[in-house]
Amino acid sequence: MAYNRENLARVREIYATKHLKAEGEADARRAELQARIPGLAAIDRELARTGPRLMDVALHKSDETVDGIKEDVTRLRKERDALLVAGGYPADYTDPRYECGICRDSGYDGLKMCACMKRELAEAGYRSAGISRLVRECTFESFDLSYYSSDRSAYDNMSLVFRKLREYADGFDPASSPNLILFGGTGLGKTHLSVAVAKTVVEAGWDAVYTGAIGMISDFESARFGSADGTASGNATDRYFGCDLLVIDDLGTEVVNQYTTGCIYEIINRRINTGRPTIISCNLNQREIGTRYTDRIASRIFGEYLPLIFTGTDVRLIRLTRERG
Repeated sequence: MAYNRENLARVREIYATKHLKAEGEADARRAELQARIPGLAAIDRELARTGPRLMDVALHKSDETVDGIKEDVTRLRKERDALLVAGGYPADYTDPRYECGICRDSGYDGLKMCACMKRELAEAGYRSAGISRLVRECTFESFDLSYYSSDRSAYDNMSLVFRKLREYADGFDPASSPNLILFGGTGLGKTHLSVAVAKTVVEAGWDAVYTGAIGMISDFESARFGSADGTASGNATDRYFGCDLLVIDDLGTEVVNQYTTGCIYEIINRRINTGRPTIISCNLNQREIGTRYTDRIASRIFGEYLPLIFTGTDVRLIRLTRERG
């Protein structure tokens, strides 16, 4: 997998900080009780010698046995627990209080990444992918095919589209997954399902970016000309070229001029040349794409992208009718 490098570094730092914080707080509680409870410090010193004692046995530097050392440790721990309870504290008062008891806030369960760290990376991935606000609602599970049921042809088609996009997301591989273009009018589910694809891809550990065409062009303009406040946006456009999956929503809503078409061509062409998959959704049909954009863009889209046609009636209108009814 190829988690976003910045996200991975940031999450690893979060986990390192959490682990050290839990250990540090436990040490502080231990020092507090050692000062308050007579005999506790001596027991802790004896327990701290367990490792060196076992090492001496392994190196044949001691006449002790492993079983004998284990018996001493069991006895010392019982005495320690009794001292804490007698002092009015829980027996586990000085234990580190990790957020995750499986990985002990290290992020790893043995050699495998812990489920808690995967969740943290997914949340970070949602934010960097640009879908953190949409991801709770736009999932495959929440996509309701009943909105297309009034038209049998539309229902059958959208069932097929849904299945293909889910299979695409579940089996995503940046080395082999194709480019897709989603055609169809407004309110037919293109945004919902493209976000669902991005969500699934992020959760699988790949680096995805979801963007509207207008926002994407705005990033290129800021990178070239500087933002409205006079500052440049640095490498804000790099993510469009380097991510494992790029999802461009609402192509055709941006202002079309020589600069914007140049940006769109550069993104499409470079990602094709580097073998990085892209999903484009638009309300334009094939003829309108050919008219609106240059032949170079149109030929790249129609030659390199697999089309999926969204059909039916505007879901938002149907939902509003149902709510009123």
